[in-house]
Formats: sequence, C-alpha cells, structure tokens
Amino acid sequence: MGVISIANQKGGCGKTTTAINLASALSLNGKKILLIDIDPQAHATLGLDIDGRDSIYNVISKLTPRKLRIENIIKKVEDGFDIVPSNILVGTLEQELADEIGRELKLSEIIAPLKKQYDYILIDCPPSLGFLTVNSLRASEEVIIPVETSRFSVQGVDHLMDIVKLIKDRLNHPILCKLLITMFDSRLRHSFSMLAKIKEKFPECMLDTIIHVNVKLKESAVMGKTVSAYDKYSRGAKDYYSLAKELILSENKAQPVPAASLAVFSSKMQELVNEQVQDMVYTAFSLAAPEAQSVYVTGSFNDWSLDESCRMKQEDGAWVARIPLRSGLHKYQFIIDGRWCEDPENNRQERNSFGDINSLIEVQSGGQAQK
Repeated sequence: MGVISIANQKGGCGKTTTAINLASALSLNGKKILLIDIDPQAHATLGLDIDGRDSIYNVISKLTPRKLRIENIIKKVEDGFDIVPSNILVGTLEQELADEIGRELKLSEIIAPLKKQYDYILIDCPPSLGFLTVNSLRASEEVIIPVETSRFSVQGVDHLMDIVKLIKDRLNHPILCKLLITMFDSRLRHSFSMLAKIKEKFPECMLDTIIHVNVKLKESAVMGKTVSAYDKYSRGAKDYYSLAKELILSENKAQPVPAASLAVFSSKMQELVNEQVQDMVYTAFSLAAPEAQSVYVTGSFNDWSLDESCRMKQEDGAWVARIPLRSGLHKYQFIIDGRWCEDPENNRQERNSFGDINSLIEVQSGGQAQK
C-alpha cells in the first residue's frame, strides 16, 4: 500500500523500536511487510538478531567487491515480515556517492521492483538529515516521526519538516507527515503538558495512537525479538497493534470509490441502509476522566477500530458518546490518551486473549441497554 520512512534526527525517541514493532504488528494484521534498515548503526538489524554481513551497502555501493541485488539479502523475521539488513559500512555511502548525479534517487530505484511483493515497505532512517535520510524520504509517500514528550524531540521534528518541505519544493515529491507520540509516561503531569503543546503545534499531523513507556519493549530488543513475539500481552505489543490498525484504516479510507460503482449501487444501498437503521439502537457511553486529552470507545461493534465515529466528547465534566448498536451482546473498551482500559463503572466483564479486561453491554431490540 505504500512506502513509509520512520525518521527523526534526534536519537533515543523510539525510532527503531517503532520500525521493528510496527512492521511486526502490520504483519499480524495480515499484511506482507519489508523493513529496510538504512541506519549505519544497524539497530533494527541487531535488535532482531539478524546477520548483517551482507547489507544494503552491497546493493547501493559501486566500490564493494561483493555486489548484490536487494533480493539476495532479504531475510525473514516472522511470517509476513522480512528485513533488509544494515551494517556500519552503510555510513560510507554518503561520501562515496557525494558527486554522483541522481544520488537522492538510489533507494527509490532499488525498491521499485519490490513494491508489488509487499503491502508496506518501512524504512528505518539514521538519526541525521544527510544523504541516507533524504534517499529514504524521496522513496516514501509518508514519514512517521516518533516524538517523545520533550522539548528537544520537538525541535527535531521542526528540522525534519524543513527537509520534507525542501524535498517537495526541489524534487517535486510531496510526503505526508505523521507524528507518533512515543515513550509516553502517563504517571507524569509533564508528559500531558508536552502532549498538549505538541498537539497544538502540529494539529493536522498527529496519530491517535500513543506508545507508552513499557519495559517489555526494551527487553524484547535485548532478546532479539519483536515485542509481540516476546510478550503479546504487554502494553507495548497492544500499543503497536493499535498503531497498525490505525494505519490500515487510514489507508482504506483513502481508497477512492469509482463514481460508476456509486451510481449502480446507490438505490440498493439506500434500501439496505433503511433496513439496517431499523435494527440499530443509539447507546450512550460515558467516562469520568478529567485529565484526559482524548478518549475513544471501541469494541466488537466496530471491529475494535479507531475513527472519528467513536471519539468521545466532553459534556458536563464527563466524556460521552452515543453509538448506534445492533441488538445483542457487545464487548468494548475505552482508549484514554492511547491507553486501553475497561469501563470502571461496569461490573459486567470478561478477560480477553491479550490478558486484560473487556467490558460487556447488551442491547435489546426495544431500545434498552444493560451493563
């Protein structure tokens, strides 16, 4: 569906952690993923315990005695998830290709034949704004910028935005920017303060998912595994699974519907809508969370998705939403600033496959809802 760079010139903001675990989460959602590690530090390669002796350097360099095609160095990580490794020699490419015409297109040319083989190609960029990052951005339709809630991380976003604008102006290549809050510590008031400032400064770019501080993310990297393979019940695994779902849903919304199809099905669609509406009951959800910046309600009724239809609004000091539900039993959770939790006012619950709690609500055809 696209090529996505994951970049921020500031190190230590969860860039490689995001690249690895987003790739894994997308594959768990049925997508075929290729992660390209173009960082000379090779943290993605090392963090997945992959042999990086043959790397992207052998594909791009003209001086290497061991010239390879990119197909020759692709390694399997998990089902549906492959990686192109990196090593320290990748750092020499900037000097080697400094005077070559079209040097900013090298990565685009290399990955072009692979686009039909993968649903997503993710690129883990180095923590700098040099030749390698420009190559990655030029090859991408989108860039995800991991941002921790600190002043210095926000400054890194400003610099990267300048490069994105430069690529659009000089190379006629627009890139969609998305900001991802990472390493969020909900125990600190400072985290919420910085989150509000980031949302105020970049209101159009923010992803809804928030990646929280979670020790399992660090432990999984030490063990050479993705967090979902290391501990699928952990907060880190669930956060990245939510991020993957958000990206997939945004891609699906962006797909245009042919006008001819709309014309053919408009009358039948109206009939179906009328039938469906008769069986729907508007059901009220409410939550007291005065410190929250954003709250969603999601569940089995919308395939656990995140979109504007399930965003809750503040009314009289509480977060509320009215969702049309079919009659029957529904499972649901609230998402408070990216953190999933059950309804504290509902004692009707069940444990789910992730090891946490779903709240239950039963809607009756007569318009009653029972918790």
